[in-house]
Amino acid sequence: MSVDRGRTAADSAAAPVSPAPAGAVPETAGPETGGPAGTPLAGTGPAGAGPRWWLPVVVGIAALAVLVLALEGGHGLNATTITGLPDPGRFVDWALPVVTLLIEALGTLTVGLCVAAAFLLPGKERTVGAQGFRMLRLATGFALAWTVASLALLVLSVSDLLGQPLSQLGPRSVYSFAVSVSQGQALLVQAGMALVLAILTRVGLSRTNAACCAVLAVVAVLPPAFTGHAAGAGNHQIAVTSLALHVGAAALWVGGLAALLLMRRSRLLAAAAARYSRLALFCWVTVAISGVANAWVRLGSFDQLWRSSYGVLVIGKLAALVLLGGIGAAHRSGTLPALRAGNRRAFWRLAAGELVVFGATFGLAVALSRSPTPVGTNPVDTNPVVDILGFGMPPKPTLTAMISDVLPDMFFLAVTVAGTLAYLVGVWRLRRAGHRWPVARTASWIAGMVLLAAVTDLGVARYAYVLFSVHMAQHMVLSMPVPILLVGGAPLTLALRTLRRPVDPDVRGARDWLLIILHSRVMKVFTHPLVALALYVASLYGLYFSGLLGTLMRYHLGHLAMLTHFVIAGYLLFWVLIGIDPGRRQFPQPVLVLVHFAAMVFHAFFGVILLQSNTVISADWYTSVHPSWAPSLLSDQRLGASIAWAFGEIPAAVVFGILVLRWIRSDEREQARLDRAADRAQATGEEDELARYNAFLQRAAEADARRGGR
Repeated sequence: MSVDRGRTAADSAAAPVSPAPAGAVPETAGPETGGPAGTPLAGTGPAGAGPRWWLPVVVGIAALAVLVLALEGGHGLNATTITGLPDPGRFVDWALPVVTLLIEALGTLTVGLCVAAAFLLPGKERTVGAQGFRMLRLATGFALAWTVASLALLVLSVSDLLGQPLSQLGPRSVYSFAVSVSQGQALLVQAGMALVLAILTRVGLSRTNAACCAVLAVVAVLPPAFTGHAAGAGNHQIAVTSLALHVGAAALWVGGLAALLLMRRSRLLAAAAARYSRLALFCWVTVAISGVANAWVRLGSFDQLWRSSYGVLVIGKLAALVLLGGIGAAHRSGTLPALRAGNRRAFWRLAAGELVVFGATFGLAVALSRSPTPVGTNPVDTNPVVDILGFGMPPKPTLTAMISDVLPDMFFLAVTVAGTLAYLVGVWRLRRAGHRWPVARTASWIAGMVLLAAVTDLGVARYAYVLFSVHMAQHMVLSMPVPILLVGGAPLTLALRTLRRPVDPDVRGARDWLLIILHSRVMKVFTHPLVALALYVASLYGLYFSGLLGTLMRYHLGHLAMLTHFVIAGYLLFWVLIGIDPGRRQFPQPVLVLVHFAAMVFHAFFGVILLQSNTVISADWYTSVHPSWAPSLLSDQRLGASIAWAFGEIPAAVVFGILVLRWIRSDEREQARLDRAADRAQATGEEDELARYNAFLQRAAEADARRGGR
């Protein structure tokens, strides 16, 4: 029996995928042809034009063969057998990785089919087309099978964890595992989302519903990523987030390729493959970077690549990444142009071979999830602080340590790097087209991204885990200066001016989806000033006075969600108040001034309440991570309250000044309009609006005087 219990499907990190070299293939549009919506995968088109019945069989055999070999070579089945401990039996030992592999395959196929239906294929006005309909119907079956497989893995995991054969398990043990253990919770959540997907793909045929299904499918493959190797390794900030990025990007890549292979007998394939190829490059880069980061955390040192069995398996995945990269380059240089010319044979052959390599890599990745890692395999040496935080207790803070003692988080690093590069590419496209873009907006956006990266990845992020005062300073920066700078960059205006439209007007591009979101009813609700104000205030009072802070700090996903909420809530409020992007609801400047004044009052009142409180907020969390060199919890909390009370004054004053200035300019514009109207009336001899209003008042006064005389 393996002592490394509780490892999950997400630890497999999915398969690495092939890159799409630069040089986009132009999209082409053609009439939709082909068989009925229910055409099976095993069918064939004319003379090698589509996937044959043997392809899924070969892919499955390759995946299982590599899985068995890697499990034996990497000691994934019996890493360390301890005499006297209960053993669930060989069936459970083998069934766990096999079902895990099945879940990976089903989830990936569901993702690919939903993405193809929503983003790769043309539709008819608001509904998906015939090919999209077929993709959603296939996704329904795969999602149902995914649900069943996730529940089966949940039962197998209970047997593996308790060391009991399946015949000896009771419903109470399974229920307790599903609701109390993080691995069981992840599998239960995944099964629930897969079931929702099965329902949505069956009952809805709109393109918006297909897009929602695609997003939900990507999210559904992620829950197990937050348990297993990643959650148990040190440096959660890199291990967990990099694994989630790895799994999501790989599912998009491999699932998209599988969806293309299902599009037989269709002239839509060339255009869909061209659109997919651009997604492929992004996914390959994400998989490569996140995979290297995740392997570095688990290996601990470079020499473990050849000294440990786990490292040998990592080398195998790197080799697969390079091989699939070459296949992707061959697609872009040869098969995609041939596909545009009407020759599908070469594409099918290379894509089928690529899918076989993917299957083998999936088997290798699942074996990695069951293999012991060089780092974190000795439970005796576990440091309780490292187990909670993912890193050791930091020393007494200094200004240098706050900056240099970095704690990189893959999520915020990815957001800031991608956000900065995307913005600069948009500015470059605009200037190349001969249009100007204000330098101040670019500077504002980059400054916001740099500040976001600084407070989430430098030393201040490390101390924010153990000191309430530093956490409060981080909160204030993320909810005020960062959003104000980002709003000043006008990113939505830039995106609407630079995003390219698809050649096929029946395909919704990124710009079309952005416009749909901006004009949606949901956006109208959230951009109401009172709603934006309520969300902003809730991040203060709701978080700190409800006991929620300690819960979110204890889990890496909760911590990420909390920091992300700070930025989004602040961005929404300041976008409503001072934003220039389209999509926000228009309100008179006096109303916006009052809303901002209310936000300032709530903010200051929060600081005063916290400053006078004698109750430690989230005492269970801060007691467990309280440094020996730190002041008392209450003293540190009062320091944080002082920061909350005083910090927001300067940003609030800046926003207040902008609002008042806009109010004055608005009045000046209105007065100028009235003056122009009066000038036109005088020139034409007609009464202007002001004159008519004054005449109305005079007539009303005369009528009142006559009534009073009677």
